[in-house]
Amino acid sequence: MAEVKDQLEIKFRLNDGSDIGPKSFPDATTVATLKETVVAQWPRDKENGPKTVKDVKLISAGRILENNKTVGDCRSPVGNFSGAVTTMHVIIHHQVIEKEKKKKKPKGDLKQNKCVCLCFGARC
Repeated sequence: MAEVKDQLEIKFRLNDGSDIGPKSFPDATTVATLKETVVAQWPRDKENGPKTVKDVKLISAGRILENNKTVGDCRSPVGNFSGAVTTMHVIIHHQVIEKEKKKKKPKGDLKQNKCVCLCFGARC
């Protein structure tokens, strides 16, 4: 019985509504390991899949999960019933290559974005 309590059934919801899993993970599993699982099991027929763990963000209970946290840390105090499956949402955010960053930022033009707000009001 202790084995079931120390594990969490997780499925990963992709942006198109399909899922990876569910799969059982021990409480000591890190979020980084969960992200490795997503990268490894990403459906090959889907476009724009993650290439590395850095491309993946996991959201559970409205929070973006940090790589150093464990599955046990991510447990919700409400709703973890025996046999329940936790859904984590997967967000793919591809890392921009340094060369692309340099191309996008024009050198010497630091005042590219200008914003001015004026408020006119009469006070008596």
